[in-house]
Amino acid sequence: MFFLSMRCTVAVLLCWIVLSVETTLADEFGCSESARLLRYACEFDTREGLFESSAVCSDSSAPEDACFAAAEDEFAENREECEDVLEARLEVCEALDDAVHEPGFGEDFAANFVDPLLIGNGITPNPYLPLVQGNTWIYEGTSIDEDDGEEVTEIITVTVTGDTKLIQGITCLVVNDTAEEDGEVIENTDDWFAQDVDGNVWYCGEIAENFETFEGDEPEVPELVDIEGSWKAGREGSKAGMLIPFSPVPGDVIRQEVAYGEAEDVVEIVSITASESAPGGSCTDTCLHTIDFTPLEPGVKENKFYAPGIGLIVEVEPETGERLELLEFDGVGS
Repeated sequence: MFFLSMRCTVAVLLCWIVLSVETTLADEFGCSESARLLRYACEFDTREGLFESSAVCSDSSAPEDACFAAAEDEFAENREECEDVLEARLEVCEALDDAVHEPGFGEDFAANFVDPLLIGNGITPNPYLPLVQGNTWIYEGTSIDEDDGEEVTEIITVTVTGDTKLIQGITCLVVNDTAEEDGEVIENTDDWFAQDVDGNVWYCGEIAENFETFEGDEPEVPELVDIEGSWKAGREGSKAGMLIPFSPVPGDVIRQEVAYGEAEDVVEIVSITASESAPGGSCTDTCLHTIDFTPLEPGVKENKFYAPGIGLIVEVEPETGERLELLEFDGVGS
């Protein structure tokens, strides 16, 4: 009965989705329409997950009803998440006046970007993210582990390297970002940034390696488990975005990256006269205050504070009050 019911429901739903998508493709375009099309894609993904989970349940001489019930529960949760993400994407579209994302990035705009290896050596760095080779930021934050409820300390080290990567005809600088929890590496990321002639910093992509340590391994070393969140401008429809403007304007909402389903960060400029402090730096009435969020995590927002000449000094999650603070800034020439 389970399989018969599921097949009938899926057949009707998929036919409706296909007809709806075909109609949409013929008539509509824009930010909000992209959001709705992605909602259809999410529906197909959740159905695929249901079938895969059910296949695992069926691969047994005595399939258990509880296994199928758990698969259906997960499916219901995922569908609800699809709706939440749609609403979050539509909110972004509203803030952007439903504009499509067509950034001034790519081979046709290469002349608008500087040689990143000359930043700080004849080229003025962005004050909120000075991409000078050798600049290093060390951050510390504490959080509560969702599994065991214990407090976890995270150390993040960000270093501007001398490596570059050519992306869509534009030379991007490699910035390494390493995160450790209780002394063990959990993530190692190479971010790719570019700076234009106006001093704006652009986000060109990243390769993010996520690690996990498993008890019982000998030696017990971090194991690469996925590269979730990785993306590159120009690949599979992904597009660069502006990470931090040289002259931020309060009220502006900016897409920092677009890799649908993977990376959709958005930043809202709140103030350029805020105040904050951390062990590694502070600013009084000169801080850039932003709210960073992504529709992929509806309801989750981060307040970030940047000190001119230093960069990010404090990151706060309003829901939990958890803070990530700059411990030390090793700035070249500082």
